[in-house]
Amino acid sequence: MLLIGNGQIVTRDNARPFIRNGAVAVEGQLVREVGETAALRAKYPDAGHIDAGGRLVMPGFINAHMHYYSTFARGMNLGGKPATTFGEILSGLWWRLDKKLTLEDVYYSCAGPMIDGIRSGVTSVIDHHASPFAVEGSLFKIAEAAKLFGIRSNLCYETSDRDGEKIAAAGIKENADFAKYCKERDDDMIRALFGMHAQMTISEKTLERCVDAAAASGIGFHVHAAEGIEDLIDGVSKYGLRVIERLHKYGVLSEKSIAVHCVHITDEEMDMLRDSAVAVVHNPQSNMGNAVGVSPVLDMLKRGILVGMGTDGYTPDMTESLKTAGILHRHAKGIPSAAWTEPHTMLFENNKRIMERFIGGRLGALKEGHYADIIIVDYRGPTPVNEHTINSHIFFGVSGRHVDTTIINGKIVMKERILVDIDEEALMAKSRELARKLWERI
Repeated sequence: MLLIGNGQIVTRDNARPFIRNGAVAVEGQLVREVGETAALRAKYPDAGHIDAGGRLVMPGFINAHMHYYSTFARGMNLGGKPATTFGEILSGLWWRLDKKLTLEDVYYSCAGPMIDGIRSGVTSVIDHHASPFAVEGSLFKIAEAAKLFGIRSNLCYETSDRDGEKIAAAGIKENADFAKYCKERDDDMIRALFGMHAQMTISEKTLERCVDAAAASGIGFHVHAAEGIEDLIDGVSKYGLRVIERLHKYGVLSEKSIAVHCVHITDEEMDMLRDSAVAVVHNPQSNMGNAVGVSPVLDMLKRGILVGMGTDGYTPDMTESLKTAGILHRHAKGIPSAAWTEPHTMLFENNKRIMERFIGGRLGALKEGHYADIIIVDYRGPTPVNEHTINSHIFFGVSGRHVDTTIINGKIVMKERILVDIDEEALMAKSRELARKLWERI
């Protein structure tokens, strides 16, 4: 048993949201008990002890939409004419990069963001992968990396027709094979969804095959939806349907699925999202960086749609998305009092609900019976920190770099900023070597 004591416990449990001098007792993978430090030390005298030293003790962050492989684009200069549209970003950057990935690249492209994620207190990630000329085995490579680092993961392959029917079929098979593997393991540390790229790269034939394969696998979808205006124009011009209308028609939207972005949508499409119970994931930094527009997440939340938050590969640090979301939607509305609570709801409440849809256990709170995904955050507030002020302190003061210790599934994976049993220097050296060679091939 492990006891994390002498901390300011941010439980995310409404019954007892904040304990000033508190402790968390961990037994195996789960939280055994949360309470006052003195009481729990007396109750569990033989437990191993971590002294939080007055630091914040919180549930780990959940990233509901990530692209690990995109990290290999960091610092890359492909030259040519600067992109002026989202479509040009896809064709000029991402589709040139992912075509050149090898399975070795796939594995090592995870090293940097997984290390940074752990350092930023991220304990669970829902990732979306693409490597069209290294499809077979790609999800298994990411799962291998996730096991090395100990990150709770949900993975999928980005099925698409943009590289031809044969590669689209390979994407369908990789999703199905990995889903079968996860089902056989039945381990909440590794789960699967069925990935699709934007609808503008999915033909009718491939969409039908994806729907059939996902149904046979018993899983839902992880799909980009109405991110760029190009996706909308393609759907209307080819099929007479907007993006969400097309996904709804084919039964893609359900409580088993995630629709990412949802920027270019109507009120009627929002009703489809709500009625289907699908989860939506907002990625504010990516939407701003790609200049695709502002997703109407405030309106979606008002309608009762489950909207979570991701980084879309922009950063592994969820506090950056939290801060950006608040500022973006205040700016977009032109109302300085807007979006003060919604970003925290997306990150701390809805991401938990989304992740719990795909696992058998509970997480996202320091509460008895929940998975022990816990972070210790070295933040000393300049003003009082309590259950009423903690969200403000996190928004304005805390960043991922304040995280000192990360525990996932009851296992310490980083202690006092040092990753446990990980040769970080060797992994990053190999990552840099492979990234340089990849750039030379593009």
